[in-house]
Amino acid sequence: MFNEFKTFIAQGNVLDLAVGVVIGAAFGKITASLVEDIINPILGILIGGVDFTQLKVVLKAAVGETPEVAIKYGNFIQTVIQFLIIAWVIFLVVKGANKLRLTKPKE
Repeated sequence: MFNEFKTFIAQGNVLDLAVGVVIGAAFGKITASLVEDIINPILGILIGGVDFTQLKVVLKAAVGETPEVAIKYGNFIQTVIQFLIIAWVIFLVVKGANKLRLTKPKE
């Protein structure tokens, strides 16, 4: 059974998937920083100094030890922006890879 497991792990697809997951996690952190630290402050200035992470609708104010209940739509906007950036970059990478793959050698 150990040899079968070793063969399974050594297959290219499993290693490619592992590398993709690690790179994807790192890319997610880079994108999160890009959105939170660069894009959102610029957008906030453009729309009048608004910090997206602070945008919310308070449904019930905090009372004593009870925390407030709020819909934090600013965080949602930030997450949507992150998603769109990631989707755009992945689109460009796939488009570039397809272009390289479809290039036929000149005869």
